[in-house]
Amino acid sequence: MRLSASTDEVKARMQAELAALGEALGRLRRASGLSQAEAGERVGMTGQGWGLYESGKRAGLFRPDIQTRLTAALGATPEALSLEAPAAGSDVHPAGRSEGMSAPDRAYRAEMSPSGQEETFTFHVQTEEVWPWASSGVVLVCDPGRWPRRGQGCVIETVGGETWLRLFDGADSDWLHLRGGAGGLDEQGRIARAEVARLSTVTARHEP
Repeated sequence: MRLSASTDEVKARMQAELAALGEALGRLRRASGLSQAEAGERVGMTGQGWGLYESGKRAGLFRPDIQTRLTAALGATPEALSLEAPAAGSDVHPAGRSEGMSAPDRAYRAEMSPSGQEETFTFHVQTEEVWPWASSGVVLVCDPGRWPRRGQGCVIETVGGETWLRLFDGADSDWLHLRGGAGGLDEQGRIARAEVARLSTVTARHEP
């Protein structure tokens, strides 16, 4: 039987995730040597507006287009933002969280190495199914122990033995919503949770 988190728990989790993203954005900004005013100017907003993102007071920071816009101003990427912001409370994953914030149940647990640590692996892109996010020849580093955020790349291994490279676009209790396919990122689709043997998040990529 699947238990759903209460509305208050979902809100608390989302706020914790948003705060973690905001803190990560602040670390990236400081690493770039920019003030909030300077960073804001690069994207056409005030320093105060930028500060609202860093303080976790603007939920728009969950949006992939906003992440791309803000991190680009810092000479970084959304992937770098995700690496800076581990999912809040990542050891607890209640089912039924809202889109883009859902977490794996038992079917998604990664294989463990002999040392007990989840191992990352590389994935060689051989198609244009997620173009222009990644094209053939790119090598991706994937982490089976991390749940993707919306707009982040992921590698899905199905119970039927297929392997898909897609961009994560959210989830509900029964489905993962994805972007990518024969039509590139213009194509939207989904896969039933029950059909997923393992889900791994792209944490880095190397261009050829």
